[in-house]
Amino acid sequence: MAFVIDDSVEIAASAEVVWKVLTDFDTYGEWNPFVSECTTTLDPGSPIDMRVHLGPRERAQREWIRSCTPGVEFSYAMKPVPLGALHSLRSHTVAPLGATGTRYTSHFELGGWLRAVVTGPMGAALHSGFAGMTAALKTRAEHLA
Repeated sequence: MAFVIDDSVEIAASAEVVWKVLTDFDTYGEWNPFVSECTTTLDPGSPIDMRVHLGPRERAQREWIRSCTPGVEFSYAMKPVPLGALHSLRSHTVAPLGATGTRYTSHFELGGWLRAVVTGPMGAALHSGFAGMTAALKTRAEHLA
């Protein structure tokens, strides 16, 4: 069974504004408490390089873009560890709720027989990090709207 973190929030801003905030990677350090640096082209197969804050620890993380539908969603994953030991998926989805509202959905899953080695020591920090990013995205988008 995979370790899964799902979060969703309604944002009082247009989907266009939410998408702009979510994909303006150069400004992550200004608002994002979980991922303070991020670079990618969002082209499927290209890398996404991040500086991730897991509690008091900070680490560089490289994953690979799986999909991108501009204005709607993008997802990325780590390179799977051989023999099904570890694999991940992270996705961001933006859905309009009328002209001035948006539902943002965050999804993360970590699977494989080594997942407990990661989630044991870092599970709480992952929950906190994803929740912090979701709340900060809402604040930033509503401020810009």
